[in-house]
Amino acid sequence: MKNIHNEKASLKKLNSRMRYTLENIDIKDVKGKTVLDIGCGFGWCELDFINKGVKKAIGIEIADEDLKSARMHIKKSNVIFKVGSGLDIPAKDNSIDTVVCFEVIEHIPKNTEHILFSEINRVLKKGGVFYLSTPYDNPFTKLFDPAWWLIGHRHYSKRKLEELAQSNGFKVKSIAVKGGIWSTFGLLYMYISKWIFRTRTSPLADFFAKKEKHEYKTDNGEGIANIFVTYQLKN
Repeated sequence: MKNIHNEKASLKKLNSRMRYTLENIDIKDVKGKTVLDIGCGFGWCELDFINKGVKKAIGIEIADEDLKSARMHIKKSNVIFKVGSGLDIPAKDNSIDTVVCFEVIEHIPKNTEHILFSEINRVLKKGGVFYLSTPYDNPFTKLFDPAWWLIGHRHYSKRKLEELAQSNGFKVKSIAVKGGIWSTFGLLYMYISKWIFRTRTSPLADFFAKKEKHEYKTDNGEGIANIFVTYQLKN
């Protein structure tokens, strides 16, 4: 995750999508467990895992530069940041209790999703849990996603994510699609403000944040913006 503003991870600054992401993780899958975070960015998941009593948290990113902020701001003996890819996870077989992979699958090379799922299967212990989120395959959200137009930023359907589970030894525990029109427009505004104006703070940012918060509270898991899936490794 490119941290162009040199931000420090903070649970107080999370938007509604990130907050839901963490709230959706059952504490029993973290407390006293070894948790792997694929695409850890600047470490906001790791902060939450520390609060939840994680035994060991491992955050990976594909480049050492992408870990600079996390390593600088999070210094705990039970938190490790290392270079690694979800397609070649730097962990032993059956060594991880829980894997989280948020907003990553859409960025890996096309048609390598099965490799990602296979690698996660390999490192998980028997009965291990895998949490995933990604943009949802909805015509409206794709239309207003600049990355979909410019670089083929993928959006995934429930059916596709269920098929990946079935063919790689997982069962689906839960699926929810969250966020609506305002969440979609808010993401578009985030792209513009972050990459063009190099800022995240503005009255418009606060406006979209309030609208997004309302959508996440009221859509009952039938939104259009992001899909959240919880898998469990089959015995």
